[in-house]
Amino acid sequence: MSELSLNLSRTIKAPIESVYNAWLDPEMLTKFMIPAEGVTIAKAETDAREGGRFDIIMKAGDKEMPHGGVYKKLNPYTQIVFSWESPMSIDGSVVTLNFTETDDGTLIELIHIKFKDEEYRADHEGGWTSILKALDNMFAATVSA
Repeated sequence: MSELSLNLSRTIKAPIESVYNAWLDPEMLTKFMIPAEGVTIAKAETDAREGGRFDIIMKAGDKEMPHGGVYKKLNPYTQIVFSWESPMSIDGSVVTLNFTETDDGTLIELIHIKFKDEEYRADHEGGWTSILKALDNMFAATVSA
């Protein structure tokens, strides 16, 4: 089942540089890495270079859920590739973010590979969908402010 993959995309109404950089900025991550209602980000740290780590502590009530990974590829304004470590991931789980400038802003294509089973993939699909929506809302709030 490790060959299961997930593909999502969303257009974010913001410049490509801003959207790309948001994924590498710990302060920005705390604002949009929200996989579900009621989850907050207690801590986010990034070492935004190839081979550098990122660590995010998500909280739901009193429960802490560590997430992290290693940046495998950073191609400014076009692609970020990182390993994905979470309580629900398996070894070799990797996320690729492709960024494309459009007339409406920035198209993000998210590809996540390797899941334990269909249920874990469905859980991640819900989480990543919420995260992309929160990212879009974060930039929409900035524009309207």
